[in-house]
Amino acid sequence: MNIQVDNEEIQTTRGEKALALVLTVFLLIGGIWAYEKLEIHHGYVQPSYTPAEQAAISTYDAAQQRLYVSRSAVGRAQNRLVLSREAYRTAIEAHQPSAKLGARYRADSRRLEAAQAAERAASSAVRRTAPAARAAQDREAAAADARSSHDARNTFLFRLGFLLALLAVAFFVFTRLRTSRYLPAACALLGAATILAFVMGVDYVSDYVGWRDLGPLVLSAVGVTLSLLAFWSLQRYLVRRIPLRRVRKRECPFCGYPVGAQGTHCEGCGRDVVAECEKCSAPRRVGTAHCAACGSA
Repeated sequence: MNIQVDNEEIQTTRGEKALALVLTVFLLIGGIWAYEKLEIHHGYVQPSYTPAEQAAISTYDAAQQRLYVSRSAVGRAQNRLVLSREAYRTAIEAHQPSAKLGARYRADSRRLEAAQAAERAASSAVRRTAPAARAAQDREAAAADARSSHDARNTFLFRLGFLLALLAVAFFVFTRLRTSRYLPAACALLGAATILAFVMGVDYVSDYVGWRDLGPLVLSAVGVTLSLLAFWSLQRYLVRRIPLRRVRKRECPFCGYPVGAQGTHCEGCGRDVVAECEKCSAPRRVGTAHCAACGSA
């Protein structure tokens, strides 16, 4: 990398390039930390049901609890009935019928029928109360999704604004320091901002919500625009500086072809490489900053 400082070209050293790379890494660490801190998340919010919705949910929960209890009772009653039936059958097969075992079997049968009736009633209550409870829960779930979407949208907008501002600052610093010995530091800032923009693009490129879908595109468009503006500015700067560099290297300021000690025209493009000074009329190399005879600019 060559830097022009006070009309003198200075070569960037390897040490400066290495420090610029290190600076890029540390700037990127800070940028990623700020990027992550810009995430907006309000955490868990206690559901807010209306009194009617709360009553519907409580009734539904109570019906579910009764259904669970009644199903457990049916299971126990079935187990008791199986045991009493087997005991009664064994006694009959042994020709030793027992009135007590028969009464126990019939009582267990009645208990099972009662438990099954309670289960049917509880199941009916669950079906009757479920629509209102589910409607209330669906409304609250939709509200929670809306809050989450709002937080995600704000996070995206804050991150996008942060990166656009960082890119603008990086390009501004780059254009301001392009003739300074601190140009490698400006390049480090620009590199860190560009990498962070790429991180955000990858972070959101897999999202398919409308307002996020355009995010990477907007970031890309702004980055391309700023890059083209910086490139245009750099080209204008080079147009002014390249002739001076070529003259110092004894080259044609127009095409860069080597110019010999004799002759006033370029052997590559045929243009004048020596002309009269506007103030003293002495021969003056085209493209020099000052006249060698009178010193005028």
